[in-house]
Amino acid sequence: MTTSLDFHDILDKKDQLIATAKRCFERGLQTNAGGNLSVCLETREAIVIKPSGVGYNECTRENLQLVMMNGEILPSELPLKPSKDLEFHLEIYRRRADISAIVHCHSPWATGYASAGLEIPCLTVQTVEKIGRMPLIPLNDQLGPQTAEMIGPYFDDPKIRAAVLANHGTIGTGKTLLAAQYLAEIIEETAHIAYVRDAMVAAHGLKTPASPVFGTLKDQKMALSAE
Repeated sequence: MTTSLDFHDILDKKDQLIATAKRCFERGLQTNAGGNLSVCLETREAIVIKPSGVGYNECTRENLQLVMMNGEILPSELPLKPSKDLEFHLEIYRRRADISAIVHCHSPWATGYASAGLEIPCLTVQTVEKIGRMPLIPLNDQLGPQTAEMIGPYFDDPKIRAAVLANHGTIGTGKTLLAAQYLAEIIEETAHIAYVRDAMVAAHGLKTPASPVFGTLKDQKMALSAE
């Protein structure tokens, strides 16, 4: 292991990842061994990430992997394969110094929207303020999973905090794992609410109501004063 890495920071980040993974599993956002989550060390020299084939509820200090920002996978206690999502996690971290944690999960309501080719509408006040917009990133030209090169540019926009991958799942980001997890939960909650709203509107023959305006009340006042 690279000697410059702080052993205590590594253990702390592993414990944070384990706690967040269990929360994600317990809330039904991710089952089986799919999805992925990662967190940067304080120095941003490396990340802790869940490897391939390990479920969210089975994460331990021993099976989590340590990967340098250049993609070098450091030796671990167990001979596990790196996640297929590793490259897009690293790509986001390289592009956004304000992002230090990523939660990617296959939550059913949000992935249902993504599989239908629909961008999840930000129709709750919380979603508008916390996320603003969740761009839908399409499959690649061969109808396969989105690549790091496809996902990365969306996060060049500093306002983008989350995204939805067509037929794949969601991405929540944050300064901490818990913050990223909160976004993953808000995305799923909003997709569920949107489906119920649209079903109710259709069932009662109603006109779809307008969604909230982006930004907090403070943001809106500042925008008005600048006009």
